[in-house]
Order: sequence, then structure tokens, then C-alpha cells
Amino acid sequence: MASKRVRKSTADDEPEEHQNANLRFPDEVLERVLVFVNSHKDRSSVSLVCKDWYTAERWSRTRVFIGNCYSVSPEIVVRRFPNIRSVTLKGKPRFSDFDLVPPNWGADVSPWLFAFASAYPFLEELRLKRMAVTDESLDFLARSFTGFRALSLLSCDGFSTNGLASVASHCRNLTELDIQENRIEDNGGSWLSCFPESFTSLEALNFANLRNEVNFDSLERLVSRCKSLKVLKVNKSVTLEQLQRLLVKAPQLTELGIGSFSQDLSDHQYADLNSAFNNCKNLRILSGLWEVASIYLPALYPACENLIFLNLSYAVLQSFELAKLLSHCPLLRQLWVQDTVGDKGLEAVGKSCPLLEELRVFPAYPFDQDLLPEAGPGGVTESGFVAVSRGCPRLRYTLYFCRQMTNAAVAEVVSNCPGFTHFRLCIMNPCQPDYLTNEPMDEAFGAVVKTCPNLQRLSISGLLTDRTFEFIGAHAKNLETLSVAFAGSSDRGMQYILHGCPKLRKLEIRDSPFGNAALLSGLERYESMRSLWMSACNVTMNGCRLLAREMPRLNVEVIREDGDETHAEKVYVYRSVAGPRRDAPPFVLTL
Repeated sequence: MASKRVRKSTADDEPEEHQNANLRFPDEVLERVLVFVNSHKDRSSVSLVCKDWYTAERWSRTRVFIGNCYSVSPEIVVRRFPNIRSVTLKGKPRFSDFDLVPPNWGADVSPWLFAFASAYPFLEELRLKRMAVTDESLDFLARSFTGFRALSLLSCDGFSTNGLASVASHCRNLTELDIQENRIEDNGGSWLSCFPESFTSLEALNFANLRNEVNFDSLERLVSRCKSLKVLKVNKSVTLEQLQRLLVKAPQLTELGIGSFSQDLSDHQYADLNSAFNNCKNLRILSGLWEVASIYLPALYPACENLIFLNLSYAVLQSFELAKLLSHCPLLRQLWVQDTVGDKGLEAVGKSCPLLEELRVFPAYPFDQDLLPEAGPGGVTESGFVAVSRGCPRLRYTLYFCRQMTNAAVAEVVSNCPGFTHFRLCIMNPCQPDYLTNEPMDEAFGAVVKTCPNLQRLSISGLLTDRTFEFIGAHAKNLETLSVAFAGSSDRGMQYILHGCPKLRKLEIRDSPFGNAALLSGLERYESMRSLWMSACNVTMNGCRLLAREMPRLNVEVIREDGDETHAEKVYVYRSVAGPRRDAPPFVLTL
């Protein structure tokens, strides 16, 4: 549909004029067609075809995705799109998940809410990730948008359950409240009692990561009267007996997050639990199980036959427990587990889950090897990874934490599963070589990029030289996101990436030897990328200043915490149509 002259777009881009008047669509027809274009990328491309298409796309768009809250200003967004109903907004760089971004860095949602309140009083959905959110902001949101329906907060900080109480009290049309992985001050579960007794519209409720007990009576009444509830994720304070009562009230659930699965139950209570799960015929997604008593796991089996996603990333399971559970999950597409399942558990994955498309294995004890269970050093090894690949040929997404790996194993994995689009391998000991040959892991990642032509995201680890980056630059032509840690030999490594990966949008680098020459080799690339992050590299302030001078449309920010006047400790580079941000704290120097 779009012209061949389409280029990268931001919220404030204007189209190029190349319209043929004889082929002009009536505005009404074009707007009706654009209703069916849902992809953010496709809509941005459509808006660049000609002025008529730009105008039609502008007025017909109801959803906007902003991958960096500083790439554009709220004022530009509301001027560009007058009819937005749903906003997805991301803030801090991803490495903030690893505490590499200092507190009070920014990404405050308040200016966005103030702008939306005047421009979009009809706003219905707000989805925030890594944003700074206060109780005052949540109260303002709850009172400003009378038709508000969905709030999702992921990896946000700065608010408490008092803010949730405001949302519960004032958002009378709420259908979704999802609070996941946030740094939140938990003042107790009384916020659930703030939902009015007349409130019945809730379809999704997730408070799995709250620490304190909730008011269960309020929760049970809420679940009872919300007959359209499809998603319920509770925290670990909800007991098995309470869970059974909730399931009786809501057998229609399609997604369930279980709290504690460890409690002394009588035979009668266990029978009731088993009966409740047996009635959950619609379950597609199961998560939670923060504490597990193996004796009660069979109660889950009747609800597993239609599962497509099993998230056990908080459940400490052993291999035999996982094997029995998976034997009842023939349709599974996504599986998240801890490495306590060991290689034997992953062998069970290969045997029981032929349709599996995504596997994530998280470390149960990432910082203390002495705590590892009987699965052995590393929890899982290369043999478990290979076993999964042999039995799951549709695997396309993996996040795999381990303490040892070999080049040959990775080569076999991608040979068995050449359809990978996301390959994230984390060898947890930095600079760890192939433990059998003592060679760098270059050939492993070379095999990944050579064998998987559709690769979009890659995370690399282990002992790596510039040869790995040479492989990536030569073969990863569809790569969009690359994460690098403790890798590389010289500036050439980063140069290979910037010169060889035409679709690269995000580059994240930490603790690597790249310096000014590497940084400046991307001058012609950074405006087409979303962002570059470099920390604990060999970049200097002079190199950053030169980049900022040569590329004035970029925001070049240096986070300075160590007092060094010459070394650029942490560098964040991103394109923006809004210019330098106005809320940078003193430790962020904008060049």
C-alpha cells in the first residue's frame, strides 16, 4: 500500500508529496480502509504516502504506541492525533531492570496525563512500562477520564496501593487492572474494598506481585459479581482454600495466576479443589504457584489439557514434578520455568510439548551457586537445551540462563529450530568459554545468525571476540534488537554491527571494550534507530560531545555518578522530535 519512498516515522513526521490526482481515494473510503490497519509500523508507513493519506490516518487512528517517552512530547502527540483512545508508553531504558539506571532518572507520567486530560477526555486505555507513577498521578487519571477502561502498569515505580484505591473508587467502567513487576509501596489489601458494590465490569485483574495480604472478602465479592471476568492473577497471600472459592465463583476464567499452592488440606478440601479445577474448562494460561506442595499438583491436571501458556517462573519445581505436569499439557506453546527443573525437566519438555514455540528458563539462585539444588552446577546445561530443540522444532523464542554452554550445542539447537526470531542466551559467568574446548563462543552465535534468517532479537554472552560481531554484521540482516554484555575485543566489533545490520533499532551494550571510534562509527545510523545504551565501556565525554555536535537531532545523555570528568560512565542516545528533555536530574548531562 505504501510508497517505496517510505522512511522511518515518528509521531510528528510529515508526508512527502507524490500523489497522483487521478488515483485519489474519497476520504470516507480511505478512513474506512484504515480502520483495519492495526500495526503501528504499517500505519506510520501509510501516513507517509501522501497528504491525503496522512490526514486520513491522523483522524482515524485511535491507538498510539510510544516506545520512548522522550522521543516525542505530549504536545506533539495530541496535535498529531486528535482521536486517541488507547496509549502505550514506555519510559526508562531496559537496563533499568538491572538497576543500571539511577533512581529519579525521569520518565514521569504526569505531563502526559495533563496533556491527555485536555485533549483526550475520552481516553479509555493506558499501558505504561518503566514509567515513574505517583499516587497523585493515579488519582488524577481516575478523576479525569470518565470512560476509562484499562490500566496496565509494568515495571513502574513511585506509587502505592493508595493510588490503586483511587482507580478502584472512581473508574466505574474499568475492565482491566494489571499491575505487574512494579516497585510499589504495599499498604495492605484494603484497596480492593474500594470497588463499589454496583461495579460489575471487570474482565481482567492482576495483583500477583503485591506482597501483603488482601481483603479476601472484598476480592471474593468482586469476583462473584464480575461475570465477564476472564483473567485473574492473585498474590501468594491467597491460600489454596481461598483459591478454590474463587474458582467456584469464576469457572469461566481463561487465564489464572495462582498464589500459594502449599497448605495443609483435608481430604474434603482437596476434593473440592480438584473439582473446582475440573470445572475450569476454558483455561488457556496458567501462572503463579509461588509456593508449591508437590502432593497437590495433581489437582491442576484436569485444567491443563487446553493450556497454551504455562508460566512457572516463580515456582520452584523439580524435574519429576514438571514432567508429570507437562504430560497433561499437549497444546502448550509457551513455557517459562526456573532452572531448578534441571536438564531432566527440559528433557520432559522435549518429549511432551511438540508444539512449543517459546521457552524461557530463569535462574532460581542467580547470585549464589552454593544454593543450587541437586540438578547440579548451573541448574540447567547445554544438554537440556539440546533436548528441547530435538523435541520442539517450532521453537522460535528462547531466553535461556545457564552456567555452561558449548559451541556445538548451540549449533545443534538452531539446526533443529531454524525458525528462531528471538534468541537470548545468558551464560551467567561473564566471559565463560566453551567449557569443553575452552574456545570462545564465537562459532555458537555465528551458527545462530547464519541458520536463523528471521532473527529479530539477539542477546549474546560468554567469552566472545570481534569474530562474533563480524558474523552478526554479515548475516543478521533482519536483526532489530541486540544486547551485549562482557563481550568483544576492540572497536571493530561494534563497527561490524552498525555497518552490517540495516534494520537495527535498539543496541544495548554493557561492560565491553568499545570506545569513541565505535561510538562515532554509527553517525549515519543512529537517527534510524530508536536508541543506543552503553555503560562501563571506554567512551569519553569528548567522544559524546562530538557525536552530539555532528548529530543535533539526537539526544545524547551521559549519566555521571562517579565524578569522573572525562569518562562517560553511562551513555543513552536516542532520536527525538521534541529536543532535549526539560526534566533531566543533575546527574544526567544532556550534550
